[in-house]
Amino acid sequence: MYNSKPHQEHDLERLHQQMQQTRLAVLVTHDEQGLLASHIPVLIDTGEGQFGTVYGHLARANRQWQVLEQGAEALLVFAGADAYVSPGYYPSKLDNPKVVPTWNYLAVHAYGAAEVVQDGPCLLDIVSRLTDLHEQGRSVPWKVADAPSDYIEGMLRAIVGFRLPIARLQGARKLSQNRSAQDVEGVRQGLASSTDPQNNQLAAQMRPL
Repeated sequence: MYNSKPHQEHDLERLHQQMQQTRLAVLVTHDEQGLLASHIPVLIDTGEGQFGTVYGHLARANRQWQVLEQGAEALLVFAGADAYVSPGYYPSKLDNPKVVPTWNYLAVHAYGAAEVVQDGPCLLDIVSRLTDLHEQGRSVPWKVADAPSDYIEGMLRAIVGFRLPIARLQGARKLSQNRSAQDVEGVRQGLASSTDPQNNQLAAQMRPL
């Protein structure tokens, strides 16, 4: 992705945190028929491999898993909070009206070649770990084992899993770093006072002066 130097994020811990906070990733691949994209929940094992490893699954009817099986590079997009930035947030516009709107956002792109998983026990492990991740915090968490085993076996036959060791990561953390300290604070205050939760999330990422 295009990412100017002031907005590049290289801290691995922060990149992993953004990936884990993104509840639905976008898996992008390309074959002779063109681009394919699927919106899927994934699990990131940060301790596996140099940059971590991503686990997920696709419907067997989704031909994208066959593209993965061919070993081509895949892209996973983890889009974080984003916000419109009004020129009205900049104190500097009083002295210099040459300002225009922009957009602040957080994003991570993970690249790698995936391994397709069709083995029943391995598939069960992937869906069980994903379920446990998203059920945590509930007073009575649902577990895959709560459903009848024959039903789960049938559902597993309808999906194909994947394991994607991350070969490279790109992170974008566009938070008005190219503006003066006063303008950054103006943006932070403007987003913090918004009624939009995403604006508030970005404001929390911007340190006050």
